[in-house]
Amino acid sequence: MKKHILIVGGGFAGINLIKSLKNDKRFKITLVDKNNYHFFPPLIYQVATSFIEASNISYPFRKLFSDNKNVKFHMGSLVKVIPEDKTIETDTGSLSYDYLVLAMGTESNFFGMENVRKCALPMKSIEEALYLRNHILLTLEEAARNKDINEAEKLQNIVIAGGGPTGVELAGMLAEMGRYIAKKEYPEIKLSFSSIYLIDALPTLLSPMSRLAQETAYEKLKELGVKILLNVSVKDYVDSKVILSDGKSIETETLIWTSGVIGREVHGLPEESTGKGRRLMVDAYNKVQGTANIYALGDLCLMISEEKYPKGHLQLAQVAIQQGKNMAANFQRIEDGKVLEPFRYNDKGSMAIISKYNAVVDLPKHSFKGFIAWLTWLFIHIIPLVGFGNKIQLAIDWFRLFITNNPSIRLILFPKRNTGNGQ
Repeated sequence: MKKHILIVGGGFAGINLIKSLKNDKRFKITLVDKNNYHFFPPLIYQVATSFIEASNISYPFRKLFSDNKNVKFHMGSLVKVIPEDKTIETDTGSLSYDYLVLAMGTESNFFGMENVRKCALPMKSIEEALYLRNHILLTLEEAARNKDINEAEKLQNIVIAGGGPTGVELAGMLAEMGRYIAKKEYPEIKLSFSSIYLIDALPTLLSPMSRLAQETAYEKLKELGVKILLNVSVKDYVDSKVILSDGKSIETETLIWTSGVIGREVHGLPEESTGKGRRLMVDAYNKVQGTANIYALGDLCLMISEEKYPKGHLQLAQVAIQQGKNMAANFQRIEDGKVLEPFRYNDKGSMAIISKYNAVVDLPKHSFKGFIAWLTWLFIHIIPLVGFGNKIQLAIDWFRLFITNNPSIRLILFPKRNTGNGQ
């Protein structure tokens, strides 16, 4: 009998697990995801800033595995795990499993601030990125019409909460958008009234990266006119005012939230299975604590067994990719009656793009910046994209857009059901 592996979440971990097992006839695999596509989160900020199309970084699951008869797709969201029955409930039906792999990743963490949760703009999904794109473009149009100086300033101010790679890359992209696009296409707007604020509670930007990366990001963003506020955090967002921990406030209609994440909630597991940041506690083989035949991978899991990472691994794409591949090999070892291999993370480094032709790269033994780092960033971010067409299209788009500084997809689109009245 084929063993049924049920994978919830089609991110880096889930996709790499499936790719490693898709030709092994001993398994049948079902992928469960609320979306019908895989997407590449490191480039989602470029969708939000109208630089690339969402289709450049997305690929349908059914097309991806159409040639693999032992891989099926079920579109739905996880509702509950029922370990005693070896089943899960989704909002579109129930599914049974021999092995369950939870790889749903994380969601934005608003740290209990209800106003921020309701009004801030997160950027964790394609839908949120497209909503943010619409919001930015609509706000620019409103600012172009507005004659009141105070109101125009509020409309043009953008506050980004979170100075990690996403916040830094987004700030740089928005600053260049203002320099190359807004100045030319929105002559009604007085850009002297607009400001991009990048806020972080820590004393540096890019805190997990090298000193070189931190200082370079700070200097380059300053050159682009970004106002960087460190050692300060967002405490509330009321009446279009971002309230800061130092008592100051910033008037804005745009608070972009990249400040923290929390594991997606999983109902039905034992209480001891959940650790800090709502991540699932796993052993060295990614098995969830207090369960049998249930595993967790990627950003959702917290593994503290590896000596180099006593507080768990950073929530990075490479961790998820490597865990997915290791989990696949261990499923094969189980079937072969062999000893399992514990997960060991191979740190390949980290990187962030700051502005056009400027990036920072941290390798395990060396850090560098500038144009070569920028080229490295482009190359590394094309390799993991699913689908040959996506890679070619993205490379062409990047080449054209970085030369012209003029992306042409700044479209305000509102998907809407046709009511038949012609409106």
